[in-house]
Amino acid sequence: MRAATVAELPLLVEVELAADRVFDGTGMGPLPPPGSVEELAAAECVLVVGDPPVGFARLGRVDGQAHLEQLSVHSDHGGRGVGTALLEAACDWAARSGYRAVTLTTFAEIAWNGPFYEGRGFLPVTDLSPGLREIRRHEAALGLDDLGPRIAMRRPL
Repeated sequence: MRAATVAELPLLVEVELAADRVFDGTGMGPLPPPGSVEELAAAECVLVVGDPPVGFARLGRVDGQAHLEQLSVHSDHGGRGVGTALLEAACDWAARSGYRAVTLTTFAEIAWNGPFYEGRGFLPVTDLSPGLREIRRHEAALGLDDLGPRIAMRRPL
């Protein structure tokens, strides 16, 4: 686990595209396009695993807390603990950086989304902060709510 280099950012867009292929079998889709190199470069932290990277975690800040904006593992490397390792590294980074919690938004019912995060200490957030409300509005505008129920979650650190 390490910080991404600027040269790796375009590769991470490809990792996200490959990771999104796991949704093909769910009847959902199409998903919105992946994040851009510019969005990755603007993140507070981007952690990667592999050389070249096979997974990444992109973190920002929302309402004074760390926010997991994206967690993607290339579909060829799924089911091997890479996502869990990235998630734990992201939470470790957040704790070392002085944050008290990590928030995220995800699909509530997809096994590798809501249930995955719940099994790793994230709890549903029912009273959304202003920043999380804005993220949820943006997700709805992108059409994500049309693909399945969405949820905001929080893990205290």
